Amino acid sequence: MTKRAPRSRDTKLFVLDTNVLMHDPTSLFRFEEHDVFVPIMTLEELDNNKKGMSEVARNARQASRTMDEIVSSCPADIADGIDLKAPSHELATGKLFLQTEAINLALPPALPTAKGDNQILAVVMHLVERFPKRPVILVSKDINMRIKARALGLEAQDYFNDKVLEDTDLLYTGWRELPPDFWDTHGKGMESWKEEGHTYYRINGPLSTGLLVNEFVFQDGESPLQAWVKERSGRSVLIETLIDYAHNKNNVWGITARNREQNFALNLLMNPEIDFVTLLGQAGTGKTLLTLAAALTQVLEAKRYSEIIMTRVTVPVGEDIGFLPGTEEEKMAPWMGALEDNLDVLNGTTGEGGDWGRAATRDLIRSRIKIKSLNFMRGRTFINKFLIIDEAQNLTPKQMKTLITRAGPGTKVVCLGNIAQIDTPYLTEGSSGLTFVVDRFKDWPHSGHITLQRGERSRLADHAADVL
Repeated sequence: MTKRAPRSRDTKLFVLDTNVLMHDPTSLFRFEEHDVFVPIMTLEELDNNKKGMSEVARNARQASRTMDEIVSSCPADIADGIDLKAPSHELATGKLFLQTEAINLALPPALPTAKGDNQILAVVMHLVERFPKRPVILVSKDINMRIKARALGLEAQDYFNDKVLEDTDLLYTGWRELPPDFWDTHGKGMESWKEEGHTYYRINGPLSTGLLVNEFVFQDGESPLQAWVKERSGRSVLIETLIDYAHNKNNVWGITARNREQNFALNLLMNPEIDFVTLLGQAGTGKTLLTLAAALTQVLEAKRYSEIIMTRVTVPVGEDIGFLPGTEEEKMAPWMGALEDNLDVLNGTTGEGGDWGRAATRDLIRSRIKIKSLNFMRGRTFINKFLIIDEAQNLTPKQMKTLITRAGPGTKVVCLGNIAQIDTPYLTEGSSGLTFVVDRFKDWPHSGHITLQRGERSRLADHAADVL
């Protein structure tokens, strides 16, 4: 750093903690016109975390490479700051400052200077003294680090740029209720016809501009309606009535929809035109059961897909039980309790065949379901498969991209999760990969999303989800 305050006093100076760079290696370019300061201790901690094959180690290496490219592109003295405009392709117009001098650590006696976090705090205190008229802000994903900074009278913020939404209540649910006067306000000039058992409505009106493709609409009352938006052109939308999966004649592997949202979900899961489905919902709403029922029907009966591939993030709820023996499938087996529980339910619905018949069905079903670990997904291509990603809320947006891009021709990808149950450190409801894909895929004609509301597991599970 030079003795003079860099550039205008209106621009802020953000000091980055290591966990921000390890969480998002491109975070250096996310501060727009403001300046970024990277302490030596942050570089030390990046160096300590670069070994290994974990997501954190990969991000640490990527952050170091990004910084190397920026520093290499600077012909002048780096103490004056490196302009980020060219390296960021004009995403950022601020400067990057690296700590180029030893800073006298003037910390309160209670804070040990050997700790990396405290050395970063000392750098922030030093910068606040040096530039009294300029906002100096520590950016950290570590809550305790932010609390310590505020206790020392420093300004600290979380890194918000990875959040898709500020408030998860604003997250797209995939369905909406039509107002009682919908047909009065939208009936003018409406076209309606029947085709292959479905009724179609082409409507214009104030609501039609806000409806998204594959969004479900419903209306209760004397003439109830359940339909979904098939296409949108200008101010008009085409709405198609649904297949009623609540009726036993349309059962899916013996399973029928128990509520409205489950019916919506089955319409998405059973439609060959929909390549990507996301299902959100708390415990017991039927996400895994509906998906497996739809998968088995389309693999074993309709022969639409060749096999089912199921994967999930292996984040334990309690203490880890250590290394597991066996093949990839055997190692994944303890994580797949949900799969086994649901197969027991589905196997009981396949009709009476006695114990022998059920055992044969179970063996046939298991032969068509492959359990894969996320760790070996990179570089693979799944052709004509039904890919189920369970517990998807524990994935980062980058991991989610790696998984979804595995899909080859004829493959359907279904992501299941509950964003209220995130076990991965530094991931929140707003920055989870599941929230990310729900927001980014809405309005794509070949994807659909449903937030399941009502629990159907048992009255005990529903009550526990509400009161605990």
